[in-house]
Amino acid sequence: MSIPKAELHLHIEGTLEPELAFELAARNGVALPYADTGELRAAYLFEDLQSFLDLYYGLMAVLRTEEDFEDLAEAYLARAAAQGVRHAEIFFDPQAHLARGVGIGTVVEGLGRALDRSESAHGISTGLIMCFLRDESAESAMSTLEAARPYLDRIVGVGLDSAEVGNPPAGFREVYEAAAALGLRRVAHAGEEGPPEYITEALDVLGVERVDHGLRCMEDPELVARLVRDRVPLTLCPLSNVRLRAVDALEEHPLPAMLDAGLLCTVNSDDPAYFGGYAGDNFRAVRQALGLSPERLRDLARNSFVASFLEHDEERRARYIAEVEAYEFE
Repeated sequence: MSIPKAELHLHIEGTLEPELAFELAARNGVALPYADTGELRAAYLFEDLQSFLDLYYGLMAVLRTEEDFEDLAEAYLARAAAQGVRHAEIFFDPQAHLARGVGIGTVVEGLGRALDRSESAHGISTGLIMCFLRDESAESAMSTLEAARPYLDRIVGVGLDSAEVGNPPAGFREVYEAAAALGLRRVAHAGEEGPPEYITEALDVLGVERVDHGLRCMEDPELVARLVRDRVPLTLCPLSNVRLRAVDALEEHPLPAMLDAGLLCTVNSDDPAYFGGYAGDNFRAVRQALGLSPERLRDLARNSFVASFLEHDEERRARYIAEVEAYEFE
């Protein structure tokens, strides 16, 4: 579905398609434990978030050079453009690369090459959000922020991702305070597998401006009322929720109820190479499974630009929203 949209919850490492994984493996002399792309795709059957993460981090071994990260971002941008994405705020996981001996400069400069030409080549404006791994220490997160200082001209914000259960947001208070002092925007994964209390912590302790996922807020009416009142955006990822068993079936997704409650919901792809769909695929899927009307879909697309970090360019935001309003559904 090509309605103009912003993608606000997208892990660039999660766009690594099997074909590119094998291409980069060959380039870098990395042996993958799969016979071919078909066997690798068959491995994309996850029992839960942790089983997904095991494969996700394992395949990162093929990403070694600036060229690799450039090719990864270029492949994503081409696919995203074909599905109506006009603005993308892209997550990356520097700690996962530092642990393999790949410096943050290699990652940022490589991604930056593709992002620098994204608008002219694909019609997509971009921003980079550096995520901390919540199953690593707060000290590691702070060291990563320090390592990123030379590249902050390319980074718009920080996030918190990886295994949520047992890793509450509050442990990262200091690094988020440091990020805020550096003028970085703040988001965090909360309320996907973790409880609603993690969403409240992310708001109160980390000072996040957007909640990634936030699905389980519906279990706490007072939290829902707060999110509605304060217009806190939620970056939902419907196909991801089903693949990771946060929701049993797409037809049972709470998105309609969340919209009815007045929540500022957006629809995104999370890790599309692994979860079976990019941004437009997610829009198409929720339209079919949940019976969303064209106007509901238009609301979701409009919300994505409202929720984006485009305060530095309100003229651009207004232009994108005008494209949403003018879009004609098939």
